[in-house]
Amino acid sequence: MTKNQSEFLFRLLETPSPTGSEMLGQRVWADYLKPTADEVACDAYGSTWATLKGKSKHRVMLAAHADEIGWMIKAVQDDGFLRIDRVGGSDHATARGRRLRILGDKGEVLGIIGNTAIHLRKDSLGDEKAPKVHELWVDVGASSAKEVAELGLRVGHFAVYADTPTELAHKRIVSRALDNRIGSFIIAQVLRRLAKSEKKSDASLVCLNAIQEEIGGHGAVMATYRLKPDACICLDVTHATDTPGLDTNQHGKVTLGGGPTVTHGTANHPLIVERLISIAEKEGIPLQHEASSRFTGTDTDKIFQQRGGVPSALVSLPLRCMHSVVETAHLDDIENTIKLLAAFVVSVKEDEPFHQSL
Repeated sequence: MTKNQSEFLFRLLETPSPTGSEMLGQRVWADYLKPTADEVACDAYGSTWATLKGKSKHRVMLAAHADEIGWMIKAVQDDGFLRIDRVGGSDHATARGRRLRILGDKGEVLGIIGNTAIHLRKDSLGDEKAPKVHELWVDVGASSAKEVAELGLRVGHFAVYADTPTELAHKRIVSRALDNRIGSFIIAQVLRRLAKSEKKSDASLVCLNAIQEEIGGHGAVMATYRLKPDACICLDVTHATDTPGLDTNQHGKVTLGGGPTVTHGTANHPLIVERLISIAEKEGIPLQHEASSRFTGTDTDKIFQQRGGVPSALVSLPLRCMHSVVETAHLDDIENTIKLLAAFVVSVKEDEPFHQSL
């Protein structure tokens, strides 16, 4: 990864982009691509896309999602403490004792999710359970509801954890919001790489950074209906199952550093899946396989059924510790995913239908 790429990735990861309030991150993503793309635009709710024109009007879409899990102020108490609710799949079992960046009307306000000292909880430690969401309380340094208001905070303001990205040994990167800011990063690199390539693609490329995936894929629905892609690869993260305590017979075998995964079944179009496998074999890209018996749990489920059907497939980046502040990815997996997606876009010929035949 180059210095420029690393700086962009870290800026994306550091910028708050909770579900329903994604525009701070979208502006970072858009500004990065404006010098390269032929067009950068967004819709009313903030899903943002960048277009690289090909030789034809045939459109291949690469879709990631811009939003991250987080929190929202649910109530302000008279004594100045806040109560919060989850935004997306935030893990309340790991919330106590964490620092928050709260996005208030007067700018960011720092706060902490309280953690009652172990000394005062010792009598219940034998059967202690994780606190329920409504039991979590936040301290922003205020002693009254009036002081909270003076900070520019009210019910409905969003918050994310204050943890920032870092690197571990052996090409590991750790951060909150790798799900799925890393997907946003990857599709941006694909566009820039193809823009610099001497070989122009037959198909035009549309890179979509959709909003609100974490609560149902709403952004992907709106944008896909509008953009009318002829084919789509959805890029998200998947669970690396190579950590202690996970049963691969139950969860499937996915290894960090083992390459991106391709998913089989449900929303995934067999011809696109076959193309991805063929490209990986030809280019020497390691590829892992996953099964989807009912649904993928990603924007792919929403994209493939738009209009008359969009031939689609899900490619995923292995991720450890998903929906935590220590989500962990491997730099080799990131590079191999960029290579796979770039090669797929180039492989699509003008007006290639990806239609099943009788």
